[in-house]
Amino acid sequence: MKRIAAVQDISCVGRCSLTVALPIISAMGVEACPLPTALLSSHTLFPDPTKYDLTDVLPEITGHWKKIGVTFDGIYTGYSGSVRQLDVISEFIREFRGDGFVFIDPVMGDHGRLYSGFTAEYVAKMAQFCGMADIIVPNLTEACLMLGIDYIGEDYSEGDLKEILRGLTTLGAAKAVVTGVSLERGRLGAAAYDSGSGEYFLCMGDRVEGSFHGTGDIFASVCVGALAKGEALRNAVEQAVRFTCECIKITAGDSRDSRYGVNFERVLHILTE
Repeated sequence: MKRIAAVQDISCVGRCSLTVALPIISAMGVEACPLPTALLSSHTLFPDPTKYDLTDVLPEITGHWKKIGVTFDGIYTGYSGSVRQLDVISEFIREFRGDGFVFIDPVMGDHGRLYSGFTAEYVAKMAQFCGMADIIVPNLTEACLMLGIDYIGEDYSEGDLKEILRGLTTLGAAKAVVTGVSLERGRLGAAAYDSGSGEYFLCMGDRVEGSFHGTGDIFASVCVGALAKGEALRNAVEQAVRFTCECIKITAGDSRDSRYGVNFERVLHILTE
């Protein structure tokens, strides 16, 4: 069985990060080993969550892994809370990447804005950190931030997406995927580029109006699971778009507070079929 290290926070309430990554990757038949960067009582869209930074604990965990001979077929990083923590995670990647792939989701903003607590220094550090990856998966906001360009909003062309994707691969990762893109009314998905082969492609699904928290983590986790099983990038992205769309559709009629995330549990069976 393939084994993935999932490096991101645990938000105990509000489906995102590790509470999404672990069940999705596991359902796909891949062992998911958490390396938690922080412990939060809820994600930060809820007011005043408690937060315990685990930066100082990470070397202790990874040191034990090294001692007992744990190896990984891939490393998947998501939310990280500080520049210092990115340095610690970088060291972990250098020690454990082996022949596996490194997949970085540079979680730090959306809708044209940085998340609370992040700074320009962090953006610059994340752009540098992404140079360690084989594949990076920012949304449009994060892509623009790392490239140092104005946020392009919703008024862009396919040529604009290609230019952004090519720019992202100059950060060091051979492959880049930008999520949350739309080139026609009623359709939403991802655009991808492989700088090695020169392949560019779009994967789109039906757009459901509304705000759905945690879908980026769902998308990235399905990609990681598929890549760990040996799927090509195009197949992984197509599968991630389909599953994310199904999660949104099953959640759209739910009257519960959207901050609790999408009901991915109800469609996990799709990943095992």
